[in-house]
Amino acid sequence: MKYLSLLICYLSLTACSTLPPAIENPPAVDISYSQAISDIVRYRKYPVRWGGVIIDVLNEQSFSRLQVISYPLNSYGRPVRDKPPQGRFYIYSNTFLDPAIYAKDKEVTAAGVLKGDEELMVGKKTLRLPALQATTLHLWPQYERVPYYYNSGFGPGGFYPYPGYYGYPYFWGGYYGYYPRY
Repeated sequence: MKYLSLLICYLSLTACSTLPPAIENPPAVDISYSQAISDIVRYRKYPVRWGGVIIDVLNEQSFSRLQVISYPLNSYGRPVRDKPPQGRFYIYSNTFLDPAIYAKDKEVTAAGVLKGDEELMVGKKTLRLPALQATTLHLWPQYERVPYYYNSGFGPGGFYPYPGYYGYPYFWGGYYGYYPRY
């Protein structure tokens, strides 16, 4: 009975991870975007895990292509939009990617292999973009970013326990200003 309850507990905890393993775990040799741009011929056929924000979706008869602005990934594989973008890349998929679901400004992470690079005209500038053949795609849910101290009761206009940080008498004049310092 004891082992059965442990097994049930273990299985319930392993079911908590909803990310595909290819997205959650980076490849053994993690090729960065800047490395791939510098020498795409050398890194062709290498496994990568890249992500970013969708710019455009193109659907052809036999494949779909996403154009993505690359961002660094956090430990779970989600693009970190607080950091500067690294550039653009293409994600190719053999399945149909609905433009209503894979819409502009949504975050996506792909795991797959580098298949080379392609040219793209942006205005009058020609860019060489790395192309990734995806084996796994993960579209991240949208969430609203709320400032850390938003309506927390601290800061100017706060309500708990006194009106704001500087309204609390023990904090006037610095860190515990009224207490003797040794």
